[in-house]
Amino acid sequence: MLLPYLHKGLIEAGCDEAGRGCLAGAVYAASVILPADYKNELLNDSKKLTENQRYKLREVIKRDALAWAVGVVLPEEIDKINILNASFLAMHRAIDRLVLRPQHLLIDGNRFNPYPDIPHTTVVKGDGKYLSIAAASVLAKTYRDDYMNRLHEEYPMYDWKDNKGYPTKKHRDAIHRYGVTPYHRMSFNLLGDGQLSFDF
Repeated sequence: MLLPYLHKGLIEAGCDEAGRGCLAGAVYAASVILPADYKNELLNDSKKLTENQRYKLREVIKRDALAWAVGVVLPEEIDKINILNASFLAMHRAIDRLVLRPQHLLIDGNRFNPYPDIPHTTVVKGDGKYLSIAAASVLAKTYRDDYMNRLHEEYPMYDWKDNKGYPTKKHRDAIHRYGVTPYHRMSFNLLGDGQLSFDF
């Protein structure tokens, strides 16, 4: 069972992102505030859940949370500020949209750009330790998957419905064959060969 909070008595928001290692698409983040006594034995790091479990849990989280929100940073923004800063910005945007202001933030990972006037704690592999971070990981992952499925309809040759923009062989082969789309992150090593520039 994951932990319900770090600081008892504080309104705590868990934050996590999805899509950091992808070659294409936006990076998504979510922020979730759960009730202090919340229990859910099924809730875990989204990577340890099946797709079906994630989508079922998404509805449970949205129903049970005191507040939740999703933040998005687009590929062109990622290319300007780098993926690490983009991940932090996506979390900030999610926190901005919470209808309840948290008193403390639990951040998945080991680094974070501080959010104005709210203290935070970074937690390595926090999505496997705290319920609110696990809930954020489920929301970020499922909402990003929905987005990549929509992009797949536009560009089916890149197989985004299955790889969600991650650097699979099929995805890289398609980049080599068809070139890039407006959704590709041009600052990334898209072909996996150290080459960053394209002549298409």
